[in-house]
Amino acid sequence: MKRGVAFVAAMLTVSAWMGVFASSARAADAPRGQIVANSNACMGCHAVDRKLVGPSFLQIAAKYKGDAQAPAKLARKVKDGGSGVWGMIPMPAHQSMSDADIRTVVDWVLAGAPSR
Repeated sequence: MKRGVAFVAAMLTVSAWMGVFASSARAADAPRGQIVANSNACMGCHAVDRKLVGPSFLQIAAKYKGDAQAPAKLARKVKDGGSGVWGMIPMPAHQSMSDADIRTVVDWVLAGAPSR
């Protein structure tokens, strides 16, 4: 009987480890822009494919498609905040985000927020 209990315990341990490994693998597969957006509360107001408080990332990519100035404009908007472009609700400033992280998110959004 003890061998059966040990086997079940071992299988549960392996199963739990595989779940952690799979979660880590999915996070590692995510684009850097998505990881930075998730860790900086961007997803609290934006979603990839639907409007939440602010526009979806796909809407942003479509609006700025072909605009060579878009990366700089959007980086400034993320850093300083603003309002009026997408409605009355203001986007808060993200002064604590590094310029490199902002650029990573902006580039990812302008690329259509790909999942890989």
